[in-house]
Amino acid sequence: MDITQIIGFLGALVVGLVLGLTGGGGSILTVPILVYLLLLNPVTATAYSLFIVGVSSCFGAFKNFQKGLVDVKIAAVFAIPAFTMVFITRKFIIPAIPESIFSIGGFEVTKSIFIMVMFAIMMVIASISMLKPKKEELDAHAPRKLSNLLIFNQAIVIGFFTGIVGAGGGFIIIPALIILGNLSMKKAVGTSLFIIAINSLIGFVGDIGNVEIDWTFLLSFTAIAVVGIYLGTYLSNYIPGKKLKKGFGWFVLIMGFYIIIKELIM
Repeated sequence: MDITQIIGFLGALVVGLVLGLTGGGGSILTVPILVYLLLLNPVTATAYSLFIVGVSSCFGAFKNFQKGLVDVKIAAVFAIPAFTMVFITRKFIIPAIPESIFSIGGFEVTKSIFIMVMFAIMMVIASISMLKPKKEELDAHAPRKLSNLLIFNQAIVIGFFTGIVGAGGGFIIIPALIILGNLSMKKAVGTSLFIIAINSLIGFVGDIGNVEIDWTFLLSFTAIAVVGIYLGTYLSNYIPGKKLKKGFGWFVLIMGFYIIIKELIM
């Protein structure tokens, strides 16, 4: 095992740690680690990411469920349309994307470039969400109860992008749970992990048969991420997640722009 692989597996620990502390954002690290450090194909990396994030989130959701911090009813409203869209995206839409999508002035936009740029855009959106003040501002306003149709449409969008980029979508789900479900920040984190676990694992099922899976590597990486999420869940009792999320938000923003520049210019 070379130094790059060691750093990659250390990254798995960080993925779990951030998921445990903030309920989202850790998945944003998974694909760049798999693609740029461990040199996996982006399609394979997004499939692996769904499994890693899904299993890690299961453990985190279970710990939060034991603490009474998972609202199963609200989770179901989000999860059912979302995981349906994730499965459809991974099973049918991703395989249908051609290897060469289009060319502009001699620059060929391949399937791999498209996925990574989409992922980078999601990173930028995620970073903006993380950098915005959360609990105080959201709790200061009366919760807005939206119609089931609007909740359904939001879940469909989350499911589609989760399927495309292999990220759990916690950075979108958490604000929605606070505003629409009138949940506290801690309960929104626990419920988000539950939704992410369902979305990600069902999305991964859609990849079986479409992607060649190295189970030894995948299970090893996932096991390290699970250790991280237990550590993150424990540390969440002592570390203010808001401060951590702000610093992590700046890191994700820089990484998002780096990926865009690397894929489109370098």
